Amino acid sequence: MNLQVEQMHPLVLNVGLAVHNADWNWKNVNSPFTRLYYVTEGSAQIELPDGIYTLSPKHMYFIPAFTIHTNICKSNFVHYYLHIYEDHYSDNDWLDHWKFPVEIEATDLDLALFKRLCEINPHMTLQKSDPTTYDNNPTLMQNLIKNRQRAFCDKAESRGIVFQLLSRFFKQGQSKIEMEDNRIAKTVLYIRKHLNEAIELEKLAEISCLSKDHFIRLFKKELGTTPLQYINQKKIEKAQLLLITEELAVKEIAFQLAFDDYSYFNRLFKKTTGVTPQEYRRLY
Repeated sequence: MNLQVEQMHPLVLNVGLAVHNADWNWKNVNSPFTRLYYVTEGSAQIELPDGIYTLSPKHMYFIPAFTIHTNICKSNFVHYYLHIYEDHYSDNDWLDHWKFPVEIEATDLDLALFKRLCEINPHMTLQKSDPTTYDNNPTLMQNLIKNRQRAFCDKAESRGIVFQLLSRFFKQGQSKIEMEDNRIAKTVLYIRKHLNEAIELEKLAEISCLSKDHFIRLFKKELGTTPLQYINQKKIEKAQLLLITEELAVKEIAFQLAFDDYSYFNRLFKKTTGVTPQEYRRLY
């Protein structure tokens, strides 16, 4: 797949150094962001859909977004972590279109880049390693806001470092264009491009060249959620950003995201975030 750097909008959610001793054990983690690890000491394992990988020092690891995985740690384990979110103002999630190696041998430069990223982003470390404490909508939005509020020089340098680290995986990556999963990737791209419209399942099934029922089953298998849940999730995520970054009435935001029923939008927003749109705007 022919991608341009201008199409890539990776945002840093979290970065830091984690020290564990048999306490990095989390089951069925499934996040909307990509994880990069650099291991410095000890070892641990990650169980992915295609098998179990042992995490070893002086290696980097790539865990794609929406990949169900389990962490296994039985002894000392120290690693740098980096959580990357593809800005959903972008209409092309390049991470959805490439298959990266899970493990690559790291260099001294990679370690220096992780250390520098931590140095200029000290406020973006995780307070706890338990995914339930940070892998949720409110925290995701808070981290996105932190990213946008940083000094321009820090944002520019951070993005440059992220590009350098990702380039190591791109070098060994392969386009998914020939993979069967590309059918679902096409529908995900369509959803991201048309959040301001009413998105019909029939249209998505047509794009994927599948029957409606088959499309729904395959979509849930690949992303761990139904198409309708994914659409609503992305619409509410965009609504959250609009509430904070734009001077728009809540009703106007609902209509911009193709919610004809304003009451339904309010109910869905509260179900997803725990508060109403008006309360959310006041909180931030």
